[in-house]
Amino acid sequence: MLRPWELKTAINRDTDVAIYLQIAQKIIDEIKRGRLLPGTVLPGTRLMAQELGVNRKTVMLAYDELVAQGWLATENKRGTFVSPDIPHVEFGTALPDSLHKIAKPRYKLYGSPLAYEDVIPGDGLINFSDGIPDTRLIPFEILYRSFRHALIASSRSNRLAYSDPRGSFSLRQAILSMVNMERGLSAGIDNVCIVRGTQMGIFLAARMVSGPGDCVIVERLCYPPARSAFQSTGATVINANIDNQGLIPDEVEALCKKHPVRAVYLTAHHQFPTTVMLPAERRLKLLMLAEQYNFVIIEDDYDHEFHFSHRPMMPLASMDYAGRVIYVGSMSKVLAPGLRIGYIIAHADVINRCAADIMLIDRQGSAITELAVAELLDTGEVKRHIRRTVRIYDERRLLTAQLICRHLGDKVSFVMPDGGLALWLQVDKKLDVDLLVGDALGLQVRILPGSIFSDRQAPVHGIRLGYGNLDSAELEVGVQRLKMAFDRQPLTFF
Repeated sequence: MLRPWELKTAINRDTDVAIYLQIAQKIIDEIKRGRLLPGTVLPGTRLMAQELGVNRKTVMLAYDELVAQGWLATENKRGTFVSPDIPHVEFGTALPDSLHKIAKPRYKLYGSPLAYEDVIPGDGLINFSDGIPDTRLIPFEILYRSFRHALIASSRSNRLAYSDPRGSFSLRQAILSMVNMERGLSAGIDNVCIVRGTQMGIFLAARMVSGPGDCVIVERLCYPPARSAFQSTGATVINANIDNQGLIPDEVEALCKKHPVRAVYLTAHHQFPTTVMLPAERRLKLLMLAEQYNFVIIEDDYDHEFHFSHRPMMPLASMDYAGRVIYVGSMSKVLAPGLRIGYIIAHADVINRCAADIMLIDRQGSAITELAVAELLDTGEVKRHIRRTVRIYDERRLLTAQLICRHLGDKVSFVMPDGGLALWLQVDKKLDVDLLVGDALGLQVRILPGSIFSDRQAPVHGIRLGYGNLDSAELEVGVQRLKMAFDRQPLTFF
């Protein structure tokens, strides 16, 4: 059996303990500390003997001893493995506790720990996401072909070495063509930087425009990692109120009169999480305020492509003639988050700063992925995929709305969004949303309470219900389970 790695260990020849017993004890110690997990294949006796510089029979004696004790198991023609049924021992008898795992650091850690919840697919859980796409809709044959072409072209032209930290020229050019033609921008090749998704773009922008002592305005309900990105720079994050049309410019102006605002972050196209669209007059007012109070606008256009009722409104960046907007977009909703393709469109000075920071973080992205996605854009495959998926997502939007009205109409209300991959449900204020979330999870359905999109200073009687990643059958089951969770809720009167 092919073993991909060798087990590195050592023996002490300046002791009276027999070598085969040393080998056996070292293997036991490595099992206890978690280095060798149940099922791990061990090196063959000949290879282990060569590695340690001992006779093969010495290693065989050690293995036989461990098999007899139950630490190892052998399979004919497959080799020797750590036993899946390790004998019960009191961990720590042979090694100090600090060696069982990587020891807790005694040095100072800056920043805050990540509040991360891993949702494992395929376990019966219906996950109403925050608005992710259904990766099952990706045309994998076409994606495979583009990756194959990219790999062949890169290897033949020696393009797998380090290159431009702004991203491959072909992908930057393809994205430039898309945003100029489809979204009304007037950018050049030096105004484009490829990043590993929207969040990296937001983080880079935050590093460039804010620091300790600066003030940054975000929407009162917003994308949580964006808020965290600005906080990580030491900036003071201030909330501006939103209504049924999105961010309120008068609120922004009032805050600018009180604080030295450096930046305003917003999701204008489909406000996150409430899904509403910022009207043109508010966009123009924000651009005027940016000039008047000398702040930059970071526009997160995370799902521009998915609009159902009419032609999408052009981004703020398309109206910006003074270089006030840093435009952040992504291919994650169009293709898949796992491809890690996002982009920043801004003045060349901003792009060069992005490139400098990228050199410090990871040097550059994946050349193969960038070339493959560039081909999909250039050949029109991305546009065809968008047309097909928009129809599917529109059907899911309508189905989700029908199911909500049928099963939860007396407990929630919502305004049908014109785009995006989620609904914003306003929950009856007599219900405890946090309790609802827990009960729903117990019924194998995951929902996102509105409180996670706020700074948690006040309760939010809302739920963001992402439907894009679920097919019709999953939506039916999910809403039915959600109804059961709602039915369990006691009414609380304030």
